[in-house]
Amino acid sequence: MKVTNEEIKYSQLQINFEGSMQEDSAEHESNAGAYASSKITGNNITNGFEVNDRLLEKIMDKENVRVALKRVISNKGSHGIDGMKVDELRAYLNENWITLKQSVMDGKFRPNPARRVEILKEDGIKKRKLGIPTTIDRVIQQAIAQILSPMYEVQFSDSSYGFRPNRSAHQAIRKCQQYIQEGYNYAVDMDLEKYFDTIDHSKLIEILSRTIKDGRVISLIHKYLRAGVVIGGTFEETIEGVMQGGPLSPLLGNVMLNELDKVLEARGHRFARYADDLMIYCKSKRSAMRIMDNTVSFVEKKLFLKVNREKTKVDLVWKLKFLGFSFYKTKGEVRVRIHPKSIIKMRAKVKVLTGRSYGLSNEERPIKLRRYIMGWINYFKIADIKSLLKTVDQWMRRRIRMVYWKQWKKVRTRLSQLISLGIEKSKAWEFANTRKGYWRISNSPIMSRSLTNDTLKKRNYIFFSDYYNHVKFVN
Repeated sequence: MKVTNEEIKYSQLQINFEGSMQEDSAEHESNAGAYASSKITGNNITNGFEVNDRLLEKIMDKENVRVALKRVISNKGSHGIDGMKVDELRAYLNENWITLKQSVMDGKFRPNPARRVEILKEDGIKKRKLGIPTTIDRVIQQAIAQILSPMYEVQFSDSSYGFRPNRSAHQAIRKCQQYIQEGYNYAVDMDLEKYFDTIDHSKLIEILSRTIKDGRVISLIHKYLRAGVVIGGTFEETIEGVMQGGPLSPLLGNVMLNELDKVLEARGHRFARYADDLMIYCKSKRSAMRIMDNTVSFVEKKLFLKVNREKTKVDLVWKLKFLGFSFYKTKGEVRVRIHPKSIIKMRAKVKVLTGRSYGLSNEERPIKLRRYIMGWINYFKIADIKSLLKTVDQWMRRRIRMVYWKQWKKVRTRLSQLISLGIEKSKAWEFANTRKGYWRISNSPIMSRSLTNDTLKKRNYIFFSDYYNHVKFVN
């Protein structure tokens, strides 16, 4: 079904943060009982609009929405199908508070479909599907998440680390390191196939309804689950899955997998989960195989999720990758290292950014490299990487020198550049006329003497080792 521009309207939003947010929740008390007989679509697990804890009033409270708006603006992000950009959001919402709140409270609000985008996964072949909600829908989703998150935080497992406040991938890795140090040398590496795309709506609604007693909130979440996507101007229904890309999806993903966490805890298993990445640690291969079979059975039969049986496996912990990391043992101590696949991925990225034909100017290239290096180091800094970084820096500097040498195409240019960088004229003339290839000349003494490490730093390049030492010193 084609979606025309006329059909893509800004949702029924009327928000005024400066002047019109004067009404309080008392306005809607008379509406509270009007929804008791309505039902949620799906399998009627809960009374659709039964109001017990007035949770929707808390979500649509002006201060909560104000915080949500601020968060959405700070996160920036792309526009949805309506074309409204983040920097247009406040001005638009400032005119329309009353109508929006009334439509949400009355159950008449309808979210817009998300705009489908696809990004390549780490393998460079498969794609991850994202759905970009409109900026207005992002505000409402954020408002929902802000109220629901504290309610679920007290229920979530201590072994769950993804998309939760004051928790990180580093903490998950440290927990795994602790388990291995205690002798749990085998692990079940659980791989859920297209997890966010295959979540069963009815099961998720059932789980949510155990905690959320305001049926209007359940109904609003269900509308977001079924809002659909627009792909190239064509509307498609979403009959399963939680769309990645909105503020609500990480919380809903954790709510579903918390059911698995509770079972693993009840059985006394050691595990660490970050979103849909899960490791269960065991002391023997036999027990790990048994746990894998039981866990796969629960995930598929009770949660109605799909397990990738080809990628789900049992192996020694030293051979497995978790969140880009792995482990090794030296002198009886378990240490953290970077998994070889993560190193390959890093080198591939640096190779692109230092490519001779990538199309970056000499001003842009160090900026992009700086951003990547800082992000990479801040993520992998807990691993033992000092010797690795020295090797990578040498290789990266050689690639940068190769870029400059290629830019100095003509003999006259090469001669003048080398002389300006301190090379004597006769030697500069000799190398300016060389027939050696770019990669070979980049490793020559003449290049390391001209484009020295200090010269590259003055041209705003930073290197992995330097930033790593800075981060370690600061921390």
